[in-house]
Amino acid sequence: MNVAIIAAAGQGTRMRGNRAKQFLELAGTPIIIHTLRSFELCEAIQEIILVLPAEDTAGFLEIAERHRLKKLWKIVPGGTTRAASVLKGLMAVRSATAEIIAVHDGVRPFVTPDEITRTVEAAEVHDAAILVAAVTDTIKEVSNGVVAKTLPRTALRRALTPQCFRFELLRRAYEHADVLDPELTDESSLVERLGVKVTIVEGSSRNIKITGPEDLALGEVLLKESG
Repeated sequence: MNVAIIAAAGQGTRMRGNRAKQFLELAGTPIIIHTLRSFELCEAIQEIILVLPAEDTAGFLEIAERHRLKKLWKIVPGGTTRAASVLKGLMAVRSATAEIIAVHDGVRPFVTPDEITRTVEAAEVHDAAILVAAVTDTIKEVSNGVVAKTLPRTALRRALTPQCFRFELLRRAYEHADVLDPELTDESSLVERLGVKVTIVEGSSRNIKITGPEDLALGEVLLKESG
């Protein structure tokens, strides 16, 4: 069984609102519902575990039923960091049947079922795979306030989600992680520390992470274009 862990326990302080950003609406529907729908429509995923702020867990199953999210199996309260939240989701996975774990940011609502499927299938072959997108800006490495060197864009990728791994591999990676470290923002880095090669799957730049008001505005544009 392939399981998606949707990390949506953040408080969204950069959005400057009274509501966590995953519950803000795009075209009248909460961002988190848009995200969950992509996994609901993906045949490569059989089960979804959603990690939410503790105060938002009660009653969300009713919301999920209203939006016909049948794959949502469990909702768990998050931790104080992203890594701690993902670990809580991982602990809720039924280990006897788990195969591939797909970890995804709850505020990336524009991931497609095809992108999810291709990343899951790559992990089935290579044990670890992440969705990435090309870097279009020129990237500079800086030191002490000056440019140290210019990095070649052909060798650079932006890490997106989902990031997919064999269950036992991801669990082993988390056994060696300090989940309270706020700098741990993706699972690939943990798996890389084990010496495991992580395969990349090319994704779309449309798979944005909504973190600020400008992203919310861009999200509305992207929805209108796709609709």
